[in-house]
Formats: sequence, C-alpha cells, structure tokens
Amino acid sequence: MRLHDLKPGAGARRERKRVGRGIGSGLGKTAGKGNKGQLARSGGGKGAAFEGGQTPLQRRLPKRGFTNRFREEIAHVNVESLNVFEDGAVVTPETLIGAGLIARKAKTVKVLAKGDLEKALTVKAHKFSEASIEKIQAAGGKVEVI
Repeated sequence: MRLHDLKPGAGARRERKRVGRGIGSGLGKTAGKGNKGQLARSGGGKGAAFEGGQTPLQRRLPKRGFTNRFREEIAHVNVESLNVFEDGAVVTPETLIGAGLIARKAKTVKVLAKGDLEKALTVKAHKFSEASIEKIQAAGGKVEVI
C-alpha cells in the first residue's frame, strides 16, 4: 500500500448540500427553508437561551459574589500527614505530589500545624505557620522557605 492508495472509508465523507441551485435539485427556490418567516431569513432563529419572551433564567437568578482572577492557589499540608515519609527525608512540593498529599495544580504549598510529627524531616515549602515551624524543629527537623 502506498500513500496515493489511501482513501477514506465508505460513508466517511459526504458531499456538501448545494442549496438554491434550481428546481431539479430538490433544494431550489426556498433552499429547504420553507416560505417566509423567521427561520427563512438569514441569521433567523432564536438563541439557545431564548425562553419564548419570558425573562431568561440567567437574568432571573440573583447575582452574588465574584471570582477573583488573581487568586493564589495554596495547597495546605498538615504536619501529621508528613509522617508518611522516612526519617531524615527531604520533603519538597514534588515529593508531596508524589505521595498524593497535594494536587499538581497548586503553585504554593503551606504547612500547617495540625497533629504531631514523629520524624526528623527537612521540609521545603513556600509558607509555614509559626506553630508548624515549632513542631518540625521540636521533632529534630529543619524548615526551609522556598
């Protein structure tokens, strides 16, 4: 088989409908649109949200709040969840993603102080709460701000 032998499967490509090309074509005169009316006009018809003149749903519902486009996605990790790592390990955002503790989309990682840490770890993150720093250092670990 050569490139010039390739053809699309039967029925995969359909010839375009040529409307308004004479009475013998079956789609002449009104081009399949019927006689007059809104749907016979160019650009005719109503939008998907049109409700027959009734006030549309998106206008009836109350508008509340707003979405901050500049919101910073922060992933929170508690000190107690760091116990899954080996003693003496270096914990980075990449290792947290690998362990399934944070989502891949979060750009900033903050360590919070819930629970207790039983292992001496070197924790590298963007932000720490004061209590989490104390707990990590009390367990013999180190804190590094990225």
